[in-house]
Amino acid sequence: MNEDKTPIIIGSDHAAYQMKEKIKAYIIKIGVDIEDVGAYSEDSVDYPDFGIKVASSVSKGKFKRGILLCGTGIGMSMVANKFPHVRAALCNDLFSAGMSRRHNNSNILVIGGRVIGETLAMEILKTWLETPFDGGRHQLRIEKFDNL
Repeated sequence: MNEDKTPIIIGSDHAAYQMKEKIKAYIIKIGVDIEDVGAYSEDSVDYPDFGIKVASSVSKGKFKRGILLCGTGIGMSMVANKFPHVRAALCNDLFSAGMSRRHNNSNILVIGGRVIGETLAMEILKTWLETPFDGGRHQLRIEKFDNL
């Protein structure tokens, strides 16, 4: 297991609130500090507000990594990837979660709360947290778009 204990920032909209709470509980359980920027209930909210909070914090270096959740994960991905140095990866399967870390050094995990179930979401989270970046030729590729 990769023992990265750096703090994580997390945000979701109303559609993924329950899944966010379960993910947050797991992260606390493994001893990683987490900052929750909302949503704080299932009341309807605008997902960009939370995507902006998480992505801007990662972009500015306040947090090394973040997690975003919404109904499909698509909207949060679009918002997050507008920010410099953010590599948000929508992962709804284990292979994508692992490869987003190994080859793309993703720093924000995005999950669609209405697309996958809780058990798979937790396995995706664990894979994403435990998979290291391979570096090497992949770093050169990331540099091509990370500094646009």
